[in-house]
Amino acid sequence: MKRKIVITGAAGFIGSHVIRLFVNKYPEYDCYNLDNLTYAGNLENVKDLQDKPNYHFIKGDITDTEFIEKLFQQHRFDGVIHLAAESHVDRSIADPLCFIRTNVLGTANLLNAARNLWKDDMEGKRFYHVSTDEVYGSLGAEGYFTEKTAYSPRSPYSASKASSDHFVRAYFHTYGLPVVMSNCSNNYGSHHFPEKLIPLAINNIRHNQPIPVYGKGANVRDGLWVDDHARAIDVIFHKGRLGETYNIGGHNEWSNLDLIKLLCRIMDRKLGREEGTSEKLITFVKDRAGHDLRYAIDPTKLRDELGWEPSLQFEEGLEKTVDWYLANQEWLDHVTSGDYQKYYEKQYQGR
Repeated sequence: MKRKIVITGAAGFIGSHVIRLFVNKYPEYDCYNLDNLTYAGNLENVKDLQDKPNYHFIKGDITDTEFIEKLFQQHRFDGVIHLAAESHVDRSIADPLCFIRTNVLGTANLLNAARNLWKDDMEGKRFYHVSTDEVYGSLGAEGYFTEKTAYSPRSPYSASKASSDHFVRAYFHTYGLPVVMSNCSNNYGSHHFPEKLIPLAINNIRHNQPIPVYGKGANVRDGLWVDDHARAIDVIFHKGRLGETYNIGGHNEWSNLDLIKLLCRIMDRKLGREEGTSEKLITFVKDRAGHDLRYAIDPTKLRDELGWEPSLQFEEGLEKTVDWYLANQEWLDHVTSGDYQKYYEKQYQGR
């Protein structure tokens, strides 16, 4: 079936994996990458797609109401997969209004544009909003987040995502907009901007620089390989029940300190260093304000309804992740130096 799908934030970490999956798996779909190319949007992430006939790139800001409205009317999208977001908690603490603009206003603009375009014919349309497990707050030592867990966001980032989730549900109940949602645990894998823990640590180990770990490293996260997340998005977009939320998790709980120690052992082996060398780089730093202790997802609903399960356990996924970064050191160097931002100018300006 021919479709026109816009995937927001598809030059970013998770978005680049999603659009790669859709472009390659569904050649009959026209897939539009809508990204504003802020610091985390990198067209080098999708340069393998740029000559595909069903891939299209549009540079644009989802907070620009007039632009988004015109874009939807021009291209007549029948599907939206919304990943564009400010997502770094530390940045949200420093500049919460930026997160409100992008994550709340940007989402509302997309919802409204889809509603205006589809209001006379909702058949076959779908708006998929990708969210985070952080909207649920913090768990103690026991228990898991389910789709019925009450929201309790504790950072400006998670509060902005919680707000956007509520708007998506409101458009479903008020206007009948055909929406689905998912809340996912922490992702890891290739093309991850090195402000996040795993790529930051890999890069710092490469250069024998300190590996910063918040507090005592006791905070626990449920890690999911990014390609498994993309597979989940694929099945939810196509088969998820309208108005429903699906939690996506990897059954991989690791404390930050244990994760970094495992990463150090892998890096020492891959770099031919004596075991224990990289672990000496671990440096404990002042804990983040309002740092949630533990996240853990129960993905039973997604498994039972749609048949999805993660394909990799954390140790195997981390090995693959390290291999990618070591094989793509030029990418990592471009990102850390800022040179990746020149790619858009080279490839697209003047066309």
